[in-house]
Amino acid sequence: MRKDDLTDETLVEDARDGKRDAFRTLVERYKNSVAAIVIGMLGDIAEAEDVGQETFIRFYRSLKDFRGESSVGTYLSRIAINASLNEIKKRRRRSIFIPLNLDSKVKDAPDFEFADPTASAEYDDTNDRIRRAMNQLKPKFRSVIVLRLMEGYSTKETAEILQIPLGTVLSRLRRSQEKLKCILDKP
Repeated sequence: MRKDDLTDETLVEDARDGKRDAFRTLVERYKNSVAAIVIGMLGDIAEAEDVGQETFIRFYRSLKDFRGESSVGTYLSRIAINASLNEIKKRRRRSIFIPLNLDSKVKDAPDFEFADPTASAEYDDTNDRIRRAMNQLKPKFRSVIVLRLMEGYSTKETAEILQIPLGTVLSRLRRSQEKLKCILDKP
């Protein structure tokens, strides 16, 4: 049987039994989605890769406790969000600004050389404005935007990942969208 044909549950069981290839397959299967969440929360900064690696380290250490009540993807998303929030707290304690790069590439995506878009007369600074606006949101609001709007999780999945009530997700989503609109409407 090919490793792509194995279910997450089988891979988790095999990884618990010490089969490194099984855990490696889980990492390969979920590394892009973890990277997208971490980069969505932190921006494309050096620490993002560290937080991504920390996500998988935490997952490996918690394999024995993973009960399968949620999918592996949801579980990893929760770990990635929590690790990202920890990094944001750490950075705030050091008073260092965390840039948010909505256009960043997920690791292992092909690298392409593009001309500097800001050099063009038709340059549209919309993405820069959105990036700056997202940086002004509190992490609890940014996490809802990243999961719900950027990563496409349902409201229910977002609530499960963040371990908050469904109504709180809806409230934070509405409030964060209002805040973003206010910020973006300013000249």
